[in-house]
Amino acid sequence: MQYLNAFVTGGIICIIGQIIINKTRLTPAHVLVLFVTLGAVLTAVGIYEPIVKFGGAGATVPISGFGYALAKGAVKGVKEDGILGAFTGGISSTAGGITAAIVFGYLMALLFNPKTKP
Repeated sequence: MQYLNAFVTGGIICIIGQIIINKTRLTPAHVLVLFVTLGAVLTAVGIYEPIVKFGGAGATVPISGFGYALAKGAVKGVKEDGILGAFTGGISSTAGGITAAIVFGYLMALLFNPKTKP
């Protein structure tokens, strides 16, 4: 059942993003920023946590899950380090994912011949 919940949750998030792209003049980059921000805001007001509990990876893997992780890290950082933790907590909680993106991006650039679009 967890797989089905993750599939449905991730699918709904993707459908919302596609509808926004199709019905507005927003670019995919705008939608990316919107989803990261919404993930953080919905976490702050307590709405995203139940979605994560229901959907699991279907809610944490999409880009809105990155906003969720940033917000959760900031809250944890404030509890541990005070106000300075608001700035450092989000980055420390997402450092593994950011590092993986940089390392794998670099490896792909070494293995393949990256080209700019004409």
